Amino acid sequence: MLSPCLGQATGACFHGCCTTTSSLTSFEDPPKHKDPTTSAAASRSNFVVSTASSILPDTQFTNHESLPSLPEAFSNFTEAYPRYAETDQADRIRADEFCHLSLSNQVCLDYIGFGLFSRFQQHHTSSSAPAAASTSSPPSPISQSSFFDLSFNALSLYSQILYGTRETPLESAIRRRVMGFLNISEQDYGMVCTANTPSAFKLLAESYPFQTNPRLLTVYDHDNEAVSGMQEISQQKRGATASSATFSWPSLRINSAKLRKMISGNREKKGKGLFVFPLQSRMTGSRYSYLWMSLAREKGWHVLLDACALGPKDMDTLGLSLFKPDFLICSFFKVFGENPSGFGCLFVKRSSSSILEASTVAPSIGIVSIVSAKRFSDAPEDSSGTDFDSQILKSRPQEEILAAPGAFSGTVSSRTSDGQCRSVGSSRRHSEVGEPSELHPEIVELEKAADAVRTGKAPMNSDESFKMECRGLDHADSLGLVRISCRVRFLVNWLVLAFLKLRHPCSENGHHLVKIYGPKIKFERGPAVSFNLFDWKGEKIEPALVQKLADRSNISLSYGFLNNIWFSEKYEQEKQAVLENRTSSRSVIPGGKKKGRFSTGITVVTAAVGFLNNFEDVYRLWEFVAKFLDADFVEKERWRYVALNQKTMEV
Repeated sequence: MLSPCLGQATGACFHGCCTTTSSLTSFEDPPKHKDPTTSAAASRSNFVVSTASSILPDTQFTNHESLPSLPEAFSNFTEAYPRYAETDQADRIRADEFCHLSLSNQVCLDYIGFGLFSRFQQHHTSSSAPAAASTSSPPSPISQSSFFDLSFNALSLYSQILYGTRETPLESAIRRRVMGFLNISEQDYGMVCTANTPSAFKLLAESYPFQTNPRLLTVYDHDNEAVSGMQEISQQKRGATASSATFSWPSLRINSAKLRKMISGNREKKGKGLFVFPLQSRMTGSRYSYLWMSLAREKGWHVLLDACALGPKDMDTLGLSLFKPDFLICSFFKVFGENPSGFGCLFVKRSSSSILEASTVAPSIGIVSIVSAKRFSDAPEDSSGTDFDSQILKSRPQEEILAAPGAFSGTVSSRTSDGQCRSVGSSRRHSEVGEPSELHPEIVELEKAADAVRTGKAPMNSDESFKMECRGLDHADSLGLVRISCRVRFLVNWLVLAFLKLRHPCSENGHHLVKIYGPKIKFERGPAVSFNLFDWKGEKIEPALVQKLADRSNISLSYGFLNNIWFSEKYEQEKQAVLENRTSSRSVIPGGKKKGRFSTGITVVTAAVGFLNNFEDVYRLWEFVAKFLDADFVEKERWRYVALNQKTMEV
């Protein structure tokens, strides 16, 4: 498919997809004349120095109209980061399967890892057809519905790990694909699907033996809903003592001395509790050392690794053979099938599964199975939808009862005798009067093959095989860890430096427009940037307002609450000016009381760069933020909102 930039003969290509000099082979090979004395630390230091000196050198911007044009900025960017051109495969994937982003002029910076939903998934075609669907052709009837759904299981985590459930070929294919992508051994870990990430944390909180290991220690620099749910259950219901690591102001690095003391605790006690650790912050982009997991294991803790904030292929660098957490949680949304949904995953190390307890509450939390979609063709022609649902519930095993039809979808590929692979989805359609539709012949054929495999009656020489289409995972695999890491590193560091170039023109002290929390220009930093905007008087602009105005410019941002911040005596005066108080309904105090609790921290805006983002995305965010250099920008936007027949601008 031709690049969208080729239609602009006189314009510069700022997508990075029109380069003719990139070489994926040379990108993977080490330089031939590399100085052997150059250390990794020196390379990281050189990257910081090179970025600071090459990106918009010796320039400060006090007016949004003085910004360089997009082609000019992209030219400067590629001069500073020539290897960015070698990641052009990501631009080709975006042009082929995410063209709806360009059509809608949308910039998506509000997700970590996965989160962009492919147009191919929305307008599904056969695997033998071109990957990109026509922008003008309507979706086929097959693409309008799901081929499989999520079914809630009435099982505890203890029972699920110890006994398991009957697994369909569909579910087995998804499990193998997920574990292979995460580089997790099936011999070492068992995988449990949950409705979402918070369900996975709550499930473990209900099943972990806090009676004998009464401590819960978490390492998060922000308010995390899933972790808050775990803390609430462990304290209120399980009698655990919850504590959190602190982060030193202004760098927001882990306060190492305090965390080491909290991990070590009393030497006489061997059983410590559960240590919950993310490898990086999903808000500030701070990265943390693997060695904290090793220290916790040495001191008798069970370790839960939260991999939800990791980017695609980051698990390849973990080396689970060296760092084997007892539990691991990750999220898979918007990467399977034809429906932008998904599930959470809880992995339990088999050698640690014996510590789990059989909770009577856990079955209601959200263990799910992946099952075939409800087959409407099985219903009598004169039956109503309600009668048909009753027949399905009576005829199917409990584990196949569909508690949430339509919540999840996917695609199964069936390999024919001539070796071609075809992908099909359910042809289930809902009519206005609720009558069932006929099942597509290909679905009938495929489900017969599935039944044959499930019952062991499939012929030994059959060429039928089941292969899940996981577009997001496939894209990440095709790019690889090195290209993804380099691309995100270049984009996020350019954005950080571009933010720092913005200053108010009329302030006495030359206030920066943007305040960044956490790491700034850094070789090893995560893809997220937390920041706030301040007017020429130095007063903070509400993050919710910034997010709303960005959304009106088709830029998706998120905002959250940084907490657990520790101020040394040197910064004690800043503490009162920086911290905010807010009422947290999820805060828990000793005794199980929830109300009347205030938490202190900082509300911030967050932008996260993914491997499918391009330079234009980060430039447009910079261009939008620069508009706040105009002292009247916010007021103008309020009036413009009223002019669009709106009474008020709700925040």
